Amino acid sequence: MDGAGGFSQTHQTAGRQTPEKRREPGSDSNKAVDAKTLRRLAQNREAARKSRLRKKAYVQQLESSRIRLTQLEQDLHRARSQGIFLGGGGVAGGSISSGGAIFDMEYARWLDEDLRHMSELRTAVQAHLTDGDLRVIVDAYISHYDEIFRLKGVAAKSDVFHLITGMWATPAERCFLWMGGFRPSDLIKMLISQLDPLTEQQIMGIYGLQQTSQQAEDALSQGLEQLQQSLIDTIANGSINDSMHHMAVALGKLANLEGFVRQADNLRQQTLHQLRRILTVRQAARCFLVIGEYYGRLRALSSLWASRPREALQMADDNSCQTTTDLHMVQSSQNQFSNF
Repeated sequence: MDGAGGFSQTHQTAGRQTPEKRREPGSDSNKAVDAKTLRRLAQNREAARKSRLRKKAYVQQLESSRIRLTQLEQDLHRARSQGIFLGGGGVAGGSISSGGAIFDMEYARWLDEDLRHMSELRTAVQAHLTDGDLRVIVDAYISHYDEIFRLKGVAAKSDVFHLITGMWATPAERCFLWMGGFRPSDLIKMLISQLDPLTEQQIMGIYGLQQTSQQAEDALSQGLEQLQQSLIDTIANGSINDSMHHMAVALGKLANLEGFVRQADNLRQQTLHQLRRILTVRQAARCFLVIGEYYGRLRALSSLWASRPREALQMADDNSCQTTTDLHMVQSSQNQFSNF
């Protein structure tokens, strides 16, 4: 009995030890598998979290775009109900087109953002931030200008005349418009005296940029003149019998205006980016401050001109009459000399 019991106990003990010996070799591999599984699960959770965040951001963007579009539609409806008329611009009858009205409202919002960017840039320059911190602000200002070129590209598709005539700008700004915006070579010319000191390499780069900008401007201006002459010929040579055919041809040629405005805006955008590359970050900050303040002064000049007192208006009329009289006298004397 004892022998049998001892054998039974020994067998049971061996039976209990055998599974333990089987688990010991596989315990490390089980741990490794568990670690891989946990790591994979963590990666899946992180990927799912990022996907949810992207989806949430996309939904928020869609919602904000919907709200913005609703506001634009309400503003446009309000403007139409009040009756907005701009002399010489927009569609037939002088009223502004829907595309032009939307761009004007977007441009007004862009100007509000421009004031904020200018204030932030001015504060950063005065606070002597590090180049890294200042670079972030300068790059944000460049992106701000990229946005207005994007808005103009959208507006050019719906109403290129509104852009090219400058009805969205103030009267003083319209005096210097070239194809619906600033002339890059003139801007560079204005900036050169404001950015001293410059290295010799920077001076060469800026003058080279001015020269290439001037050449591109001349090419675009020449192309626009050719388009205008072609339109004159098409409209003038049309007869009563085939007038509709000539009008269709003229419309097709007018569609090329959008291409000219787009190319001019692309030249303006590339000029700003090239200036950013040529200049140091602090010079670039000062450069964009000069540009922003310059156009701010032009807008202020327009406001002063519009709000000048009646006495100044009377003096301006008197001066205009005097100038006209002097002009007639000069022309008369020239005629007398030519007869002699």
